[in-house]
Amino acid sequence: MNVTIIGCWGGYPKVNEASSGYLFEEGGFKMLVDCGSGVLSRLQNHIQPEQLDAVLLSHYHPDHVADIGVMQHALLIGKHLGKETSPLPIYGHQEDESGFSTLTYKDLTAGKAYTPDEKLSVGPFTVEFLRTVHPVPCYAMKISNHRASVVYTADSAYQEAFIPFVKGSSLLLCESNFYSGMDGQAAGHMTSTEAGRLARLAEVNTLVLTHLPHFGDLSKLKKEAQEEFYGTVLLAQQDLEIGL
Repeated sequence: MNVTIIGCWGGYPKVNEASSGYLFEEGGFKMLVDCGSGVLSRLQNHIQPEQLDAVLLSHYHPDHVADIGVMQHALLIGKHLGKETSPLPIYGHQEDESGFSTLTYKDLTAGKAYTPDEKLSVGPFTVEFLRTVHPVPCYAMKISNHRASVVYTADSAYQEAFIPFVKGSSLLLCESNFYSGMDGQAAGHMTSTEAGRLARLAEVNTLVLTHLPHFGDLSKLKKEAQEEFYGTVLLAQQDLEIGL
């Protein structure tokens, strides 16, 4: 399994970058997890939209889905230019009917509902879900193949339920929208210290801090997480590739 960070910013993209988007690849299968603002532009440094096999969404906040419409138009233009594609499945939950309804577009994309309390098979991946602590329905994901598993927390305040869900994963893509000592609970986000604590208690191999804030010294996030977790801690950055 190979994971590439397409975008890692919370709220809106930093100049020339993108908000949430992660490309998972296994055996030639390509799945995009979340598709926030700027993701389609940056994705094309790696693959073309027609090469995607699936898209998987955690929730419908714009910094996670803003480029869905852009992707649909890219596929439409590609079709007019003679590019052959099958309808791209876009998986999302149905707890926001308005958001889910945007996932189907002409014969180019097809909205597919996942059931959060059931495992989902997408190509070579098995996906499990956990409801997060966020102002809108949002789901963390454990994405596994037969060798490794990656947990993406999506957007969430800290919760004890993360520990058994994350336990033993090779890689934790953990949001860290706040610095140590700040209160992210009301906003539905985690701090660097909480991310590090989760990585330690869940005994993961590598922690990647993502959904980054637009203020402060980002290197401080890493230092604060390292005070809790003694494994590998990485600060997410555009185009970072991690092989498992």
